[in-house]
Amino acid sequence: MEKSKKSNITLTLAAIFIATFMSSVETTIITTALPTIVSELHGITQESWVFAMYLLTTAVTTPIYGKLADQLGRKPIFIFGLVTFLIGSIACGFSPNIIVLIVSRAIQGIGAGAIMPITFTIIADIFSFERRSNIMAMNNTAWGISALAGPLIGGFIVDKLNWHWVFFINVPLGILVLGLIVFGYHESSFNAKKIKIDYPGIVLLSASLIGLLLGLQNLSKQSTSFMFWLIPFITFAAALVFFIMVERRTEDPLIPLKLFSNRTFSIQITTALLLSGVQIGFQVYFPMWLQSIYHVSASIAGLAITPSPVLWLITSFFVGGLLKRFAPKYIVLPIVVIQTAFYVPLVFAGTNFPIMMFYVIAGITGAGLGIIITMNTVVAQELVPKGNIGTASSMLTLGRTLGQTVMTGIFGLVFNFALNQGVKANKSLTISKLNNAISSNTPFRNGHSLQNAINSVLLNGFHSVFMIAILLFVILIVLNLFDNTKEIIR
Repeated sequence: MEKSKKSNITLTLAAIFIATFMSSVETTIITTALPTIVSELHGITQESWVFAMYLLTTAVTTPIYGKLADQLGRKPIFIFGLVTFLIGSIACGFSPNIIVLIVSRAIQGIGAGAIMPITFTIIADIFSFERRSNIMAMNNTAWGISALAGPLIGGFIVDKLNWHWVFFINVPLGILVLGLIVFGYHESSFNAKKIKIDYPGIVLLSASLIGLLLGLQNLSKQSTSFMFWLIPFITFAAALVFFIMVERRTEDPLIPLKLFSNRTFSIQITTALLLSGVQIGFQVYFPMWLQSIYHVSASIAGLAITPSPVLWLITSFFVGGLLKRFAPKYIVLPIVVIQTAFYVPLVFAGTNFPIMMFYVIAGITGAGLGIIITMNTVVAQELVPKGNIGTASSMLTLGRTLGQTVMTGIFGLVFNFALNQGVKANKSLTISKLNNAISSNTPFRNGHSLQNAINSVLLNGFHSVFMIAILLFVILIVLNLFDNTKEIIR
């Protein structure tokens, strides 16, 4: 494709930055508002699906949109994704129950799968290699601002308006982006070769992920029969096996498996995947912990995750210097050990655990992610041929999304299992009472003894979630010990 010479650079960049802000702020706003949403919709046992469906549809559609953009052009695919995202946002805002909300979030994810990767592609089309890194850095700034503003906006909306406006706020931003991209970005004549889309790979990957998430969700339901949760896991395993077989034979596979023959490359992708799972864990459960146990406002609870993006942006600037001096595993290992040490207290924390520690742990997590995730990207791109750099980058993005998707399901499983066990052991408790206690908008008025029982059950659920997070850290340490890269990546 020829680089566009007629685009209005200012309008196009404004569209890209606002789109990045809009799609990124969605996650942090939802994190802040989620306790109130699940309380009002009585959906505490389905709360993980609010994130999982969004991440699932985003993960599956991202590589599809990349291929369609090469075939049909960036602009029509971007507009399609943007409009779909807005339709999903409106549907979310009008959701009368948790099931409709989850379906609407799936529609949102289908649209989001086009927004982020195509913004990067448009930047690559317009700007030379020398200027591209600076534009990407500016785009990351838009992401950082969204991460900071999201909890504040979400908390304000929940406290002053209602949770429905958490989704409606996307509409004016989306319309603005649509106008800017329609009138500001003009593609040159598009002479693309026909690309064969890997439809079997798309179907099998989708079936595999949906089977896994359904299996994890069904495991947390005490009334679910053995066969009812076994069938999704069989579907997951069978679809995964067939997916691997198909990808090995397909000329233009959805996921090029040959790249994973390089051990270090595989370790970088897996490291990003597992750390992204930890990331979604503290983003979802820190605000819920603060609102349900400490009964702080949604605004204060949302602020608990803001140190993470701030330190992420700061520490990412140190990656180049570190890679000049150390092999990748010697960067990852000390950082993950430090993170593990800070997460251990979360497994034993009681009602008197200092609130400030949640901010500290979020900061430590973000600082480590800023170094490791950025390093994963640089190293993965360095290890593949030049013709596969784009593929390596998309694989890392897909790995991160899959990590969040799968771990959302696993965290939801252990959290719901702990809640169900607590309710079963204490006859005075019900899931309905836990739904009421999970939100600061419904302050506790049921007496001291019952409050202690509710706190005990909820804390047990939170402890279980962060035991899984610590297990992920341990796996990361063992995994990176097997990285045999000795050379310094320059």
